[in-house]
Amino acid sequence: MGTTVLVLAPGILTSCEKVVIQNVDPEPKGPALPNGLVIDLSISDYAILNNAGGSKVVNGIIIVNTGNNSFSALASACTHQGSQINYSSKSNNLQCPSHGSVFSMTGSVLNGPAITALKSYSVSRSGNILTITE
Repeated sequence: MGTTVLVLAPGILTSCEKVVIQNVDPEPKGPALPNGLVIDLSISDYAILNNAGGSKVVNGIIIVNTGNNSFSALASACTHQGSQINYSSKSNNLQCPSHGSVFSMTGSVLNGPAITALKSYSVSRSGNILTITE
């Protein structure tokens, strides 16, 4: 019986380690756009954005054509550990391939481990020009 106590005691003692809780910054993070970002949809690099469901990452921002002449622009780095997210036209959401976080098209967290929303940006369109601003 004395041996059992000696074997279990180290496990019990190490399980009493101090847990450090870090504060989470609730503010979504993303690239700053002091002068905005201008996308010319007539340029072949951005042609995919002419179709509903098309998406493209530009300067750390994922731009998605959500249909009906509407676009979403969000920071493209997952707020969990920074992996680049991808748009799923099938699910109409943004998914992190590294750990499975899922974000809505407004940037809110639908499924963790991420707990902070993606930064969202305003998108306006004039002819073939998209302008993305904070």
